[in-house]
Formats: sequence, C-alpha cells, structure tokens
Amino acid sequence: MRPGWLAHPVLSLLLAATWLLLQQSLAPGHLITAAALGLLLPRLLRGFLGAPAVVRSWPLALRLLWVVLVDIVMANLTVARIVLLPGARPQPAWLTVPLEVEDPLAITLFAAIITMTPGTVSCVVDPRQRHILVHALDCSDAGAMVADMKQRYEAPLKEILG
Repeated sequence: MRPGWLAHPVLSLLLAATWLLLQQSLAPGHLITAAALGLLLPRLLRGFLGAPAVVRSWPLALRLLWVVLVDIVMANLTVARIVLLPGARPQPAWLTVPLEVEDPLAITLFAAIITMTPGTVSCVVDPRQRHILVHALDCSDAGAMVADMKQRYEAPLKEILG
C-alpha cells in the first residue's frame, strides 16, 4: 500500500465529486468540505481498502466499459422481451464459469459485471476451486454463454489488471 495522503487518488476524487454533486454547489465551504472528505476518508479507511489497483491499459479499460454498457442495454431488451411476451419460454440454466484470473479485484469485477448484466446473476464465487456459479434466465447453449462471458469480460480484465 502506498503511504501518504493520496494513496487512492481516484477514490479521493470520487468522494469529493460526490459531495459536491449532493450539495449542488461550488461554494467555498462545500469545496473545502469536499477536499477534506476526499483526503481524510481514504486515509482513515486505508486498513480496509487494501492496495490500489494498477490499471495496465486505460484504453482497454475504457473499451471494456463500453462493452459492458452495450451488453447491459442489450440484455435489458432481451429480458423485457422475455417478461412482456406471453409466449416466451425462457430456458433457465446454472453455469459454472471457470476462472483464469487470479487477482481478487479482477475476480470481483468479473462477478459484478455478470450480475449487473440483466438475465444473469453470480451466485457463488469460489476462488479456491477457481469458478463462478452463474444463474442465467435464458440459456440455450451453456458452453457458448460461458465462452462469451470469458471472452468479453474475463480476458480484458486479465489484461487490464493482470
């Protein structure tokens, strides 16, 4: 863990920006409070935060963000179709997604991305047995769905975080 007041600069900026957005003001008092929160909270919580993540490729991280956002929109449309069409016959399935990534943050982000995408939920993350158990609302081909998750989310995370 890096010592100092800005060991987690992104968190500090997010805390300060969140405070200013909540206050809806750039008054000097709010700016001072935002700066204090951004500096003090990460410092006080450093024992809980762990070491900051090292992003190896920001362009790849932004591309992954774009892929996830597009997938969330498309999955919302798919789930809406399943829910709203009276004749829809979803095929729910349990999938075991083997893990190649070892970094705890990458595993956490992979599971979070799966859960944020409508129609899939990460139910069990088992880093010792190296898999994530996922429930899919509609899955006609389990192998293809697992391969798609690994290719679209895990592979970029492995490259981004190591």
